[in-house]
Amino acid sequence: METLLYGLAMVIARVHSFILSLNNQFEYYFSDKELHFIVMGLLGLAMVFVLHPVFKWLASRGNVMVITFFYVFTFIIVIAFAIEIGQRMTGTGSMESADIAWGIMGFLCIFAVFAVIRAIFTAIRNAVRRRRR
Repeated sequence: METLLYGLAMVIARVHSFILSLNNQFEYYFSDKELHFIVMGLLGLAMVFVLHPVFKWLASRGNVMVITFFYVFTFIIVIAFAIEIGQRMTGTGSMESADIAWGIMGFLCIFAVFAVIRAIFTAIRNAVRRRRR
C-alpha cells in the first residue's frame, strides 16, 4: 500500500512539475494558488462531465445534478488534500491549507458558471417544447 501511495504521489508530482513548466514556458506566471484554482476547477468540471451520465443512468429520475455535484465536490476535497500531502512528501511544493481552499474554490466557481449556462439551455429547451405543444 505504501508503494502504491508513493507511486501516486510521484505521478502527481510529475504532473505538478509539468504544469509549472508550461506556466513558465508560456510566461503566464500564475501563482501556485492560481494554478490550483484553474487545475482543480477544470478537473472538477471534467469529473462532472464523466460522472453525471453515470449517476443519471443509476438514478433515472429526479435531480441528478445535485448528486453529481456532491460526489465531485467530495472527491475534489480529497484530491486537494492528496496533492498537498504529495507535495510535502516529494518536496515539490509547500503544503498550505490556502492551496486546498483555492483549489476547492476553483471548482465551485467554474461549476457555478457551468450551472448558469446549463440552466439557460434548459430554460430555452423547455420554452421550445412548451411552444410546440
